[in-house]
Amino acid sequence: MAEPLKLMYTEDFIVQFARKVRSAYPAFDEPRFIHTVLGNGWEVLELKARMRRISETLGLTLPQSFTEALQVLVQIDETCVGFPYLFFPDFVERYGQQEEHFEQSLDALERFTSKSSSEFAIRRFLIRHPERTMERMRLWATSDDEHVRRLASEGCRPRLPWGQALPMFKQEPSPVLNLLEMLKADPSLYVRKSVANNLNDIAKDHPHRVRETARRWYGSDPLTDWIVRRGCRGLLRKADPEILDLFGYASPQEGEKALIEQASFKVSPNDIAIGESAELNYDLHIRMGEPLRIRLEYAIDFVKASGRTSRKLFLLTDRTFDGGERVSGVRRHRFADLTTRKHHTGLHRIFLLVNGAECAEDMLTLQAPLLS
Repeated sequence: MAEPLKLMYTEDFIVQFARKVRSAYPAFDEPRFIHTVLGNGWEVLELKARMRRISETLGLTLPQSFTEALQVLVQIDETCVGFPYLFFPDFVERYGQQEEHFEQSLDALERFTSKSSSEFAIRRFLIRHPERTMERMRLWATSDDEHVRRLASEGCRPRLPWGQALPMFKQEPSPVLNLLEMLKADPSLYVRKSVANNLNDIAKDHPHRVRETARRWYGSDPLTDWIVRRGCRGLLRKADPEILDLFGYASPQEGEKALIEQASFKVSPNDIAIGESAELNYDLHIRMGEPLRIRLEYAIDFVKASGRTSRKLFLLTDRTFDGGERVSGVRRHRFADLTTRKHHTGLHRIFLLVNGAECAEDMLTLQAPLLS
């Protein structure tokens, strides 16, 4: 299992960083900085709390003038590149909120984002000054630097993971959608992924707005088509009829001929312990006639601690099948706890889905983990 990200902040990292700061600011109190960062419960702090501890300790040990302190960081930022240095923009978020520092702070976030990322720090500026900050972000969307263009998109995602939510954009996404128009055919995959993720965020609160955007964008440019496809993944998993139709999936309405002539789905064994695996065997016969675009998935209704269930989808295949084609296969699924999912004992229903419609099912009982 991979080590927690917070462990990248080793004592050696803190000591080496303190030396870098002192090289630009001879009055810097290295011992005080190191002792303060690593003291008072450091071991139990999680990743973001450790970043904030470092940035706040910089606030104690750098010049009290924000402008002067920022200049120290600017002098060493070329040697401070990578994810661990997210505390550079965090310092700006923590100490650069005063009105007189607004432009200077956004300049610093633009500079620091190419070294680490300012996507989290910009959000507090957006909440306090949404129009002024979005005006700057529209300028960033025209930058020659892909990191800056990505910040324009990633920074205004309404539901950025690990980031502060932006309730004003969850309620009204128009400012975000207008910005994304500027990036819908960006040459950088790094930027396009962000634009797509932003669309996927918006679709959770305003699916109709994303449907409209998808219809308008799709087919205009191969790069844009990639964004639309990825940005609509949540709607696609929900088998949204308009999105299925947009991407060419067969989506018969009620009363029309079924897509599948016959389907079977078998889970083996049907009784396992948490941490063990089961085989999922599927076999289906596509209806006769013209080729059909099919998205084949299986869904597990995971039992939660409350006894209720929560569905998770897993893709088996996504392609165009010939009419009358026979499709079969086996997928092994391991029911082991993850950082994002804890398994619970009980009866789990598992379904085979064709373009979002259930066509076969089986059940599996999860027992308590085996004692080692």
